[in-house]
Amino acid sequence: MGATAGNVKGVQVSQALVKTAAGWLLGLMLAAAGAIVCINLVSNSVASPQQPVREYLEALQKGEGEQALGLLRAKVPNANAAMLDGTALQTAASALSDVKIGNAESRNGNRVAVPVDYTLDGSRLHTEFLMERTGTQWLFFGKWAFVPTTLPTIDVTVVNASEAALNGVPVNMPNGRNTFAVFFPGKYEASLNGTFFEAPATSALVSTRDGGQAPLNLQTRSTKSMDEAVAGKVREFLDKCASEATEQQRLQPDCPFYHASNARVVDGTIKWEITEYPKITIEPFGGKWVVAPLNGKARLTAREINLFTGAVNDLNVVHDFSFTTQLDTDGTTVTVTPLLTF
Repeated sequence: MGATAGNVKGVQVSQALVKTAAGWLLGLMLAAAGAIVCINLVSNSVASPQQPVREYLEALQKGEGEQALGLLRAKVPNANAAMLDGTALQTAASALSDVKIGNAESRNGNRVAVPVDYTLDGSRLHTEFLMERTGTQWLFFGKWAFVPTTLPTIDVTVVNASEAALNGVPVNMPNGRNTFAVFFPGKYEASLNGTFFEAPATSALVSTRDGGQAPLNLQTRSTKSMDEAVAGKVREFLDKCASEATEQQRLQPDCPFYHASNARVVDGTIKWEITEYPKITIEPFGGKWVVAPLNGKARLTAREINLFTGAVNDLNVVHDFSFTTQLDTDGTTVTVTPLLTF
């Protein structure tokens, strides 16, 4: 009986050890599985080649150019850097939406391409960022970084102006042109909104490093206020000219208009008036702004005596006239100088 009891007790101890070992084994297996899951999660998130791309795009949208430049590992070309930080950069990335970062695609060596699809200012575009493995962190995880590159550039030109606005930021335009370094992807919009001259906005979408962007050419034109200012000065000149010609009773005044006749005009009956004022067109020419030739009509009324018959007749005639001017602008001042030939 004693031997049987000892055997039973030994069996119970063995079963307990087996259960304990099984529990430890299960725990180790679960821990290992959990570790593998964690490693995979980290490898596919913060330690993935997509992570630097996420951080780069976030830096663009925050206008943090220094961080974006460091992440992209990009060199700044010999160009104006006005678009590489702050409001200008935020504006460039503000048109970016519906971003989808795809799975990394293997390239030569230790490099991969991370595809990014997105909408930029209403256009669906695609960009691939080339990444390279630069080492290992925390024993298990790959360390990824952008393959070094150089930022792209955009050329901007403007007719007869030394400044413009790019993404809402005033920029200098020496001799009417400049080149700007830019990040990608982004939208870059040039415009000119001056007191006297303006240019409709024109934009470019930059989606790759080697996209070969066409220049942003600003077609400058005179503003409505400029046209009205010039028209007002031309009207003032013509009205004064007609008034003085009437006061001086001259058929051939120092004006763009005149009347030639073989009859004798009765003194005190001469009256000039402008019946059609010139339309104003301001155009670029030779690096300056010029007013196109001005054409109008002037009416002369008077009484004249026929030298052969002595008959007195009422004179009522409309003369076409044309003249040119010199246009000068200085700050907020517009000067129009008539150029008359006699």
